[in-house]
Amino acid sequence: MKYWTYFVAKLVAGAAVLDLLWRGVSAIMPPPETFMRQQVKAFPQDLRWTSVMFLFWLIAASFVYLIVWDQKGRCRTCLRRLRMPVESGSWSKATLFNPPRTESICPYGHGTLEQPEVHTSGKRPPEWKAHRDMWQELEELDSRRK
Repeated sequence: MKYWTYFVAKLVAGAAVLDLLWRGVSAIMPPPETFMRQQVKAFPQDLRWTSVMFLFWLIAASFVYLIVWDQKGRCRTCLRRLRMPVESGSWSKATLFNPPRTESICPYGHGTLEQPEVHTSGKRPPEWKAHRDMWQELEELDSRRK
């Protein structure tokens, strides 16, 4: 739940920044000139306003993209950035047996995010594997070796 709350908070903060940017642009840009005693609309008729609208749309789309990209690379439990990307799999057997993937781990051991490198048959979403107590898992692995 904390993961999605943080995502919504980032979206709200991004919307607030974009709202401030839009208010600033609206205050700076002059209204379009009258043409033959008629007030033309700002967006589709005036080149300056149209250019500013397209630039603002590009900035807004970039904000949303960066927020989503940042959220994908965070731990689902503690919201820290995932670290230590490890590539596994084989490019020579990418179609069936062992497709290449990248695994990133939470620095506190909460879980691992496995992202496929190649999409052969449809898009496979990244898979989050939550870990139990990290030290307990390591002790179990060590006891199996003996």
